[in-house]
Amino acid sequence: MSDSRTGAQIMCEALINEGVEVMFGIPGGAIMPFYYAMWEYREKLRHVLCRHEQGAGHAAQGYARATGKLGVCIGTSGPGVTNLVTPIADAMMDSNPILAICGQVGSHVLGKDAFQETDITGITMPITKHNYLVKRAEELPYVFKEAIHIAITGRPGPVLIDITKDAMQKSVVPNWNIKLDLPGYKPTYNPNRKQVREALKLLANAKKPIIIAGNGVIMAGAHNELREFAERLRVPVITTLHGIGSFPEQHPLSLGMPGMHGWVHANRAIQECDVLFNIGGRFDDRVTGKASTFAPNARVIHVDIDPSEIGKNVKVTVPIVGDARLTLQALLDEMPSQEELAALHGNASDWMEHIRDLQDKHQGKQQYVNRANTENMLLPPHDVYDKLNQTLAGQNDGYILVSDVGQHQMWAAQLIDWNGGPRTHLTSGGAATMGFSVPAALGAAVAHPDKLVWVVCGDGGFQMTNQEMATIIQEGIKNVKVMIINNGYLGMVRQWQELFEQKRYSGTPLSGPNFAMLAEAYGWKGITVEHSNDVQAAIDEAIATDGPVLIDFRVEREVNVFPMVPQNKSIGEMITSEAEA
Repeated sequence: MSDSRTGAQIMCEALINEGVEVMFGIPGGAIMPFYYAMWEYREKLRHVLCRHEQGAGHAAQGYARATGKLGVCIGTSGPGVTNLVTPIADAMMDSNPILAICGQVGSHVLGKDAFQETDITGITMPITKHNYLVKRAEELPYVFKEAIHIAITGRPGPVLIDITKDAMQKSVVPNWNIKLDLPGYKPTYNPNRKQVREALKLLANAKKPIIIAGNGVIMAGAHNELREFAERLRVPVITTLHGIGSFPEQHPLSLGMPGMHGWVHANRAIQECDVLFNIGGRFDDRVTGKASTFAPNARVIHVDIDPSEIGKNVKVTVPIVGDARLTLQALLDEMPSQEELAALHGNASDWMEHIRDLQDKHQGKQQYVNRANTENMLLPPHDVYDKLNQTLAGQNDGYILVSDVGQHQMWAAQLIDWNGGPRTHLTSGGAATMGFSVPAALGAAVAHPDKLVWVVCGDGGFQMTNQEMATIIQEGIKNVKVMIINNGYLGMVRQWQELFEQKRYSGTPLSGPNFAMLAEAYGWKGITVEHSNDVQAAIDEAIATDGPVLIDFRVEREVNVFPMVPQNKSIGEMITSEAEA
């Protein structure tokens, strides 16, 4: 029949129909029919050949995070799909919309321990929004449409489709006349107006209100509404690690980041506030510290599109289920007049002045903010961030910064003035996956070839996925610039060992290659920096180079991230130096 298609062709056409343009993956035996069909659609579907499936998954995440679109990754059966498990888990924790397409052995040998057979749907059931095992080609049009719908709607997340090889090879006439039927899946986007009015009543009468903005603000495209909301109410805004970019940090109402390595004044403001408005954040334990002591004086308003998050970690006074942008629009619609708000908020400036006094008292003490405490170091880490911060401020064409996981990640969150807007800061939060940054930057660079994509990573995380440097060269990507904060340790673990485990540096001293020479071997430009005076020149050279660049910043080895909240402590009990540990 002239209209018949193989299952593999149907897979390609289903992706094209849903607007997919890029996929990241590696072929293998069970997925080969899909790659055979992909050749016909290569003008519409770009395939990026990664060097490891974990890299493909993180690249899909980086693409999704940088664009708000669906990221797609591909693996073959057995080790191919199990290598995708880490990025799938990471995407689930951080609400990244990705679709994992997996090849499976033929349906006639399922359950017989066939070559490379792995029950990937069973493995990933707890870490996906939904997953599928498809054994019939006729099911593919519906399954792909439903899977993508689930991945990108409501609270976004990963969805996996496992397809047997024979289902990809069989020819059928596809039925594209699809009507989704998901009676058990109906995300709530519009908030309850009664709850909205109750929230406004609390905020309008609060003496010490605080807004916490999370990743949900960015995913909903609600940054403009958030700014207007905060300005009209004159309420200070704290942004979580994933909420960075949702509110400009140069704004007079911005307080920076809360939590384990947040600023003392931000955490103290939370502990003193009488009304806490959390929009798009999930009250992660890295934000709350010991949850039973979190915001003890506050009546809490929690806005989240996922109802299961509300009340899960923190007791809530006013729960609002809904999309962050639509909820903020409803709040703005219902807001009292400026005259009424002025009468109610006569002390707003006093509250803000009190918080700034806390900031002046505590933030200036940090050793990487106060130059006098680090001037004897060969290369203090903060000098790198200082020059990077100045560089980012001057990048008028826009930038994206991808950080890995560890000390360097927290320094980036603390020391960079995040004024570039939403989707400029990408990192791994909930799962805290070392090795996230280089492949995620690959995905972001594919999505935005017109922007410089900066990577800040440690020497530990870099060595987990640096093989994707080869992918970046093969794909002709020129806009990735990697900065390694190289201290010769698994730094964050070493810091805990120093402060709380009698300096037993067990398993944390870390060797590595000459990273600049490794970069050159991959076809990148490699630069090594050991002194503060050379930092800016290296960054300038990276920008001037027409191609990917790696800078190995060999920083002082034993510098700690402060402030910090010790394990099982309140966010009001931060330590700000080794002497307090």
